[in-house]
Amino acid sequence: MNHTYNPELLLPVGNMEMCQAAVHNGADAIYVGVPGFNARGRTIDHDIDSLREIIDFCHLYGVKVNLAFNILIFENELEKAIDVLKKIIPLRPDAFIVQDLGLVKIIKELCPEQVVHASTQMTITNGDAIDFVKDLDIKRFVLGRENSLKDIKEIKSATDKELEVFVHGALCVAYSGQCFTSESIGGRSANRGQCAQSCRFEYEMIIDGEPKDLVDQKYLVSPQDLCGINEIDELMELGIESFKVEGRLKAPSFVATAARAYKNAITKNYKNNSLKDDINKMAVSYSRGFFSGWLHGVDHQKLVDGTFSSNRGLKIGQVLKVNKGSVVIGSDITIEKGDGLLFARFENGLKKEFGSKVYDIKSVDNSKVEIFLAKEFNLKNLKYKDDIYLNYSSSLDKEAHRSYNSRDYWKRIPVSMTLDAEIGKALSLTVSDGQNTVTINSDYVTEEAKKELQIDLVKKTLTGLSQTAYECSEFKVLTLDKHPFLPNSTLKDLKQKSIEALNAKRTEHGRELKEVLQIKKSFNTTKAENPKLTILLREPHQVDAVKSYFIQNPEALTSLEAVILDFEFAKFFADAITSLRALPITIGVATTRILKPKEYYNLKILINLNPDFILARNLGSVQYLKENAPHIKIHGDFSLNVSNSITADYLLNKGIERFVPSYDLNSVQLFDLLDHTDTSKVEITIHQYMPSFHMEHCVFAAFLSKGSSFKDCGRPCEKHKMELKDQFGNSHYIKVDTECRNTMFNAKSQSSNELLGDMLEKGISHYRFEALHEEAEELTKKINAYIKFFQEKLDKEGLNYSVGSLEKYGLSSGQILKNDQYKDRKQK
Repeated sequence: MNHTYNPELLLPVGNMEMCQAAVHNGADAIYVGVPGFNARGRTIDHDIDSLREIIDFCHLYGVKVNLAFNILIFENELEKAIDVLKKIIPLRPDAFIVQDLGLVKIIKELCPEQVVHASTQMTITNGDAIDFVKDLDIKRFVLGRENSLKDIKEIKSATDKELEVFVHGALCVAYSGQCFTSESIGGRSANRGQCAQSCRFEYEMIIDGEPKDLVDQKYLVSPQDLCGINEIDELMELGIESFKVEGRLKAPSFVATAARAYKNAITKNYKNNSLKDDINKMAVSYSRGFFSGWLHGVDHQKLVDGTFSSNRGLKIGQVLKVNKGSVVIGSDITIEKGDGLLFARFENGLKKEFGSKVYDIKSVDNSKVEIFLAKEFNLKNLKYKDDIYLNYSSSLDKEAHRSYNSRDYWKRIPVSMTLDAEIGKALSLTVSDGQNTVTINSDYVTEEAKKELQIDLVKKTLTGLSQTAYECSEFKVLTLDKHPFLPNSTLKDLKQKSIEALNAKRTEHGRELKEVLQIKKSFNTTKAENPKLTILLREPHQVDAVKSYFIQNPEALTSLEAVILDFEFAKFFADAITSLRALPITIGVATTRILKPKEYYNLKILINLNPDFILARNLGSVQYLKENAPHIKIHGDFSLNVSNSITADYLLNKGIERFVPSYDLNSVQLFDLLDHTDTSKVEITIHQYMPSFHMEHCVFAAFLSKGSSFKDCGRPCEKHKMELKDQFGNSHYIKVDTECRNTMFNAKSQSSNELLGDMLEKGISHYRFEALHEEAEELTKKINAYIKFFQEKLDKEGLNYSVGSLEKYGLSSGQILKNDQYKDRKQK
């Protein structure tokens, strides 16, 4: 490893106080949202002036600023995004963190020198995906949290690009950029910074149609928080450039505590504390329980605890005895007056939690403490063996706040100061931070003094920098062995002006911007007269049903274009393709949503099947197919997140024949996209169960086995059907893919048939019907209804009735017709 290797510690910032907490506790860089465009829509948004203040403050202290522009950009937002960029780029941010491929192109066109990092929302989990976007000049890639240390090693060895890895904070159960649960359940897009935290909800498990009693486990898809501090050494051995902490919605004290802990781990600078002490402090600050996430691969028994989903703090012991006015607890952790405790248990299947501040403490013995709680707290709520969590420490809170509120603890930039006091010349002061040097000349011409120069007094005047960001590491006075007379007021004036000049250099603004060429292309579209249906099948038995239907109804074939096979097991593909060759249609096969290093076996099988096209669901698969199967057409699925014409144009120019727009779009946003895109290359999903969570976590293995992975779980997914029932009474189907990843499909099917007339006018002739778990009769009835609808033998009302009567929860339009945009009440 390179001896100059110095990994970056990257901390989250949502406001100025969090920024100060990060900077003064060891952050090398911070990341903060772009006003109006960032993936934390629940934060209180700041304006350009506030952002300038944060950037200047960080640059003053030598801390980099990465701006999170990590959401999908809709067509009607492109001009606004450019306007915002023109205001922000001159502030000299160190990088933009971007999800949208079209936005990357815009930034690079505006300012080629502007650094761009690929957000984890871009779902980069392999080296092929990095190669695919090589032409975009992205400097760094934020890898998916699901990448293990082995994965990261493989990716690092295959690229010269910088890599950024999450080491601490909340874990999303779904792959970033691939979660549509908030969209499908609540009309809030996670790809737009409006995550509804659906993974933190309670769910009831339904197995083969019957509820499964999991006793106290209700939070089935709520992971514990990531704590990768024990893996820092291994990540450093791999040469990872940046270690990232999640938490832009958390408190400044969380930022201060996490920054200090991870800086200690990186530098091994443990003085009056230890690694364990730092972990405990971080747990008190915020914790849903700590786990190493996926850094060591999957462990389905440990990732999700299942008994809670919110912050509890540090577990410190249990209740041993409840007295009339106090409670005796067993704990090895020091508790102080003013601390906050949470008592928790499950009782008759219900979670019981009670909290209180500590008002007094009496030691019983080394591991037992008698504590007195708030007078209003009802001790009758507590029971023997209740778990106890420390979720507020008064001393830790004071320590954290002091670190960024007291000048005595602030970060200081070392500077050298040289005073040129040669007699007969203008007195001057040169200050240098090692990279920037300023020299200020005084109007005062140095005169010779009658007394010897008192260097200590001069040094005290000039190096008193406590009101600044600096500390003097080297001080010199040049006198040529004579005794100059140096007025104190002149020295102070020189110091003030030199510090101001150095500040200005360190916070310099200005970057040259170029004109963006034509953003949107115009297309002369012709109305599509004959809509064609592509049917996606997820179960092998559905193939015979579809084949039989079209053989028995040959007139329906005029409305059928293709069948896509999306099976869990590759062994069923060949026979299915052979069977479907009896129909005059094209046949495609689908890749998995995610591609990790060494997961090429399935792709090789798909290529060897020699289908008419392959439905690619991730950028890595597109790259692999281009290199290894250039003769096979590639269609891009919704998971490529095409939400504007710039992204569409980029992917089409890179070899994708056809794409499905992002499911984040409502009808207005979709039509805006279609107005500026070659609609002959667009396919619209007209019927589906929205794929919500797409998870590395296997719910089957976690709760129907004792296994930690596919190697020892016994494959319960092959024996049972699973649904997760939410708080609204809707049961969402769970399906496993060939890599054992789980997808939760929304309980309610949705159709965009209301828009067919408008989409035909836009020139859209390609439409997709997605099957899920339907048996033969139900599936063919649905297909028959859509075929008749396409052939104008059934109107919209008839279609909705025919299909809706087959659906457990009826047929909905989903979010496509909801044209009002969600706004969080916390936004300002």
